[in-house]
Order: sequence, then C-alpha cells, then structure tokens
Amino acid sequence: MNQSAGLHGVYVHIPFCAKRCDYCAFATFTDRHHLQGEYVQSLRKHIRSLVTGGMPAATSVFVGGGTPTMLPAEELLSVLAEIPLASRAEVTVECNPDDITLEMMQQYLRGGVNRVSVGVQSTVDHVLKSLGRTHNPENVQRAVAHIKQAGFNTFNLDIMYGAAGETFADWKQTVSDVIALDPPHVSAYGLTIEANTPLASQPERHPDDDDQADKYEWVDDHFAKAGLFNYEISNWAKPGHECAHNYLYWMQGNYDGIGCAAHAHKDGKRWWNVRTPDRYIEMINNGEDPVSSSEVLDDATKALEHMQLLIRTREGVPTSAFSPDDRSHLEGLIELHDDRYVLTRAGRLMANEVSIRLRGAQTSQ
Repeated sequence: MNQSAGLHGVYVHIPFCAKRCDYCAFATFTDRHHLQGEYVQSLRKHIRSLVTGGMPAATSVFVGGGTPTMLPAEELLSVLAEIPLASRAEVTVECNPDDITLEMMQQYLRGGVNRVSVGVQSTVDHVLKSLGRTHNPENVQRAVAHIKQAGFNTFNLDIMYGAAGETFADWKQTVSDVIALDPPHVSAYGLTIEANTPLASQPERHPDDDDQADKYEWVDDHFAKAGLFNYEISNWAKPGHECAHNYLYWMQGNYDGIGCAAHAHKDGKRWWNVRTPDRYIEMINNGEDPVSSSEVLDDATKALEHMQLLIRTREGVPTSAFSPDDRSHLEGLIELHDDRYVLTRAGRLMANEVSIRLRGAQTSQ
C-alpha cells in the first residue's frame, strides 16, 4: 500500500541570509538582498505556472532557506497565497529567533501559516559562536512567547549537538532550556561536516562520534520524560504534533520545489532547480523551466530508498521487507516490534551504517 497516496507537498526556498553559518551547505546568499522583490515575484509566477499545469492542492507546505523571516511578512504571505491548499494542510515557515515579533507571528497565522520552526541550535552563547550563528540566545525565550501569544497550536525548535567546544554541561543546558519552553516538537541534529563549507577545512573543529552518541542518548531519555517521543531518528514530538511534511519525504511522496535549488519529486523522478537566485529569476521571467537537472530511479533503487527512509521512523518496515540476508547484515541494529522491524537505539546511532549495509545486501543479491 502506498502510504503517501493522496498527499502532495510544496517546498519553497528562500535563499537570503544575513550571515552564512560555518556548517551550512545549502544554497544561501548573503550578497543578493537586492533581489528579494524580484525573487518573490518569480516565486509567484512559478507557482502559477505549476497550478495551471495541474499541480494538486498541497497537503503540506514548508518554507525553508536560507532565512525566510528576512522577507517582510506580507511578501512571504503573497507567495503562500498562490499555493492551493487541501483541507487541514500543514504550512510551516522556518524562522530566525532574532526576527520573530508578535506582529509577524500574528500576520503569519492570519495568512495561513499554522506551524513555525525556530532555529535555536544552542542556548549557550559560545556554542552558537562556534557554529557561526549570530542570533542572541536570549531571544529564543522571547520568540517562543510571541509564537504562543499569537495563537500557534504547534511549533518546532531545532537544536544541534557536537559543535567544537560544546561540553556535556553546555548540551544539558540547551536541552533543559528547550524543555522549559514546552515545545510540541523538537528536532535535534548531530553536527555533520559538509564539503565546501568553512567547517570542512578545519578538522580540529569536527565533531567526535562518541561525544555525539552520548549526547544523543541523553537527549532521547530526557525528551521522553518531558512527553516528547522519538518518531524519527532526529525528531521528537508530543502525540499529534509530528511533522506531516517530514513524513511526506520519508514516505517517498510527491512534492514540488519552488525557488532556486529547490528539489521536487514525482513517482520516482527527482529534479532540482538552478542554484542561484539570479539565474532562477532570469529563467522564470523568460518563461523557461528553471530545472537544472533530474534523475529517474529504477525499481530497485526506489525499493532500497523506501527501506532506508522508513527504517528511520518509529513505524519501521514490515517483516516482509527484509530478507534473511538483510537481517543478518543488521544484527543488533534492528528489533522486532509486533510485525515490523524498527531500529534499536544502537541502530539509530548508526543510521548511516544501516543504510550502507542495506545497500550492500542489495548489491550482493
């Protein structure tokens, strides 16, 4: 059964940033702010062309970046207004805590946004500086107060562990501060090193695997005590607050990508747009399709990716999905829950290794 049937997502990319974080490999730009107005109009034109071509109503929308809150609220909402929405669609906007005001959150809510995701990363100042982040940790509490006062029923806080100089006490402080804010959803990611980033060329700042494992186990225990339950390796939520857009990706659902460098997927075909806002604007204004490249997945690759994604979730995969050879490759990393295999905590800590072993098992068959 296709669990993503009837679902359709839309991702909108806002590439503008005040400062590029040291670990970031996304298509973000600190020197193109003068293009914001033209970029917004290009996003709207792109969406209209897709709607004319039969784009389904979206069951989830995610506006990411970059820093979407760098755009005036009315401009961002003008883009969202072009997207046809299904009943009870989830509409999320990523936010920088320094940018959040009560007026902005009220505007978002009136304009159809019903979920925001706040990039906290850490509540310890020297850890933020180590990551190259510039926001004031004291603004996180103020931002969450504005979100709640505006009337949002759900929101996410993003945090990250493994930065150079982050002690275990620092991590405990961040987690304790986050729990005190009573978020319905938290994403906690281990710092990863991406090629062609400032962090990649500084091995002395790279994270320690054992340190990250210890921090993951600690946060998993403490989130559970706070009523936040792990539903995917890096995501915890109170019941009913799981992110629908995340699930769409994990279920290999279909989604459109709006904006420069945005990715899209339909029935096993993936494509992505040109990387820079300049080129994206030019192509949209010329009536051209802004796609940069694409790939079509064969049945074996789709099946493998399906397993690799689903095994990351608490639902896991049905027992029929794994051959005896698959199971032998994953001994100690998966366990049987009813009629499904899920990752053990050791498996969650070694999720990339699980993917590699699954690929190896498929290759050897």
